[in-house]
Amino acid sequence: MAAVEELLRAEDGGAISFGNHRLNEKAKLEDFEFGGDLYKVKTYKTMTKLERNGMFVYESVPGTSVNDFREVPEGISFRVEGEEDAQITVGLQDETEYEVSINGESIGKMKTNLGGKLNLSVELADAGEVEVKVVK
Repeated sequence: MAAVEELLRAEDGGAISFGNHRLNEKAKLEDFEFGGDLYKVKTYKTMTKLERNGMFVYESVPGTSVNDFREVPEGISFRVEGEEDAQITVGLQDETEYEVSINGESIGKMKTNLGGKLNLSVELADAGEVEVKVVK
């Protein structure tokens, strides 16, 4: 998997891909229209952040490249790549329990905070592409 050179793009089947963990300088793309919403991405090697209609969706430290990011009422799924292990925060429903799996293996149930954020660590160093699923 490669970094998303155009910073944010629509994929077939209703998914988006975003982020470029290889950039040395901050880059951003605003007002990307997809599915009736406006997206904004900021990305570089130390951070990647995605917003939809001005609301938080995804953030990673350090930066990551994300492919096939899909949101459904039950949760989210995506494939992620980075140079180092990453701390990823995703925006979901407030105070809701989700089953989290990485590369098909459950890492357990996690509950979002009052603001709907869920934090997880993903081992990316020398891992290539990692699949993440977060489902109610």
